[in-house]
Amino acid sequence: MVKQVQESYHFDELMNLDQSIRINLINSLVGFRSVCLIGTINQKNISNLAIFNSIVHIGASPPLIGFVVRPDCVDRHTLSNILERKYYTINHINDDIFKQAHQTAARYPEGVSEFEKTNLKEEYKTNFIAPFVSESRIQLGVEFKERINIAINNTILVVGEIKQVHFPADCLCDDGFIDLEKAKSITCSGLDRYHNTKHIARLSYANTEVEAKEVALSYVNKKTGS
Repeated sequence: MVKQVQESYHFDELMNLDQSIRINLINSLVGFRSVCLIGTINQKNISNLAIFNSIVHIGASPPLIGFVVRPDCVDRHTLSNILERKYYTINHINDDIFKQAHQTAARYPEGVSEFEKTNLKEEYKTNFIAPFVSESRIQLGVEFKERINIAINNTILVVGEIKQVHFPADCLCDDGFIDLEKAKSITCSGLDRYHNTKHIARLSYANTEVEAKEVALSYVNKKTGS
């Protein structure tokens, strides 16, 4: 097997790169990650929608989810709305709406709703004030719980508790696993490249005494499960 030619950068070399090159490089190195739309609403009931690729699982008991906001040296309508109203939504992106989702990254002025500008439909559900994205197939309603300031680069980790979830019935497996591929959720790399997924396998629980085996998906709704 022929060894591939490698490119290498050390810290000083990374820091001496053109800023745009360094941003693209470092963002790509993280690998594939989730990309979602976060929906909020302000005190004047003006909705806001923004794309984020920094969403992370925090815990399951209670169900906690987090995302990172860059330094608030410019207007961050998502963050200010969350701090004001305490509730927000996280909506998976699919390949039907990824271009519209990407457009929400544009810096629209306060008072302008990205829903309107991107022709995505606001959806309001019972007992939840923040707007969901109607075209999204997996939707989370979240309550703000904690703001963690990260001093090293002045970013902010926003932690919320999942209060409700909505997803296609035929994507739920017997053990609670959600088939994201069947729900057509997409992923991203870097800041602007979007991907469909193709699963390799789901494996059994890792054990020191037994080799992991492939696990078949068994759907709750077996009539429509694949």
